[in-house]
Amino acid sequence: MSDEAPDSLIPYDEIVQEALRAVVGRVLGEVEATGQLPGDHHFFITFKTGAAGVEIPRHLSEKFPDEMTIVIQNRFWDLKVSDDGFEVGLSFNQMPARLVIPFSAITGFVDPAVDFALQFHARAEEAQVEEHDQAENDPPAAEPIEDGSNVVSVDFSRKK
Repeated sequence: MSDEAPDSLIPYDEIVQEALRAVVGRVLGEVEATGQLPGDHHFFITFKTGAAGVEIPRHLSEKFPDEMTIVIQNRFWDLKVSDDGFEVGLSFNQMPARLVIPFSAITGFVDPAVDFALQFHARAEEAQVEEHDQAENDPPAAEPIEDGSNVVSVDFSRKK
């Protein structure tokens, strides 16, 4: 018997990634429905700025040509969540901006208030991710982010 797993005809990795992105959609949908973040919750959302369907101001796409992290915490407005993504108003250097972000473009979601994080793997053509600065929109709370011991990371690229 071979130790190699056979190639699957069912795209399990895509199905799981889609389900985990739905978690982000549900959480943002709850915030949209109530109009506010509950308790101390706040979100760091990292996404591919060049992904299909992403709409951000040109000065942001020039500053962050690959990936960008936004903060949903103190100053955000007009949060609208759909089945495919969300849009939100944020301020960058005192300039308001509207961002449209499909869930498929998201590569990371963190709620530091409860040490919860999801990481999504980029497709093969997007695997070369460079380090990037945070977008510095809403200033995060002064409390440090924990070490990530509760980070959920699913890597489907390995075969057993």
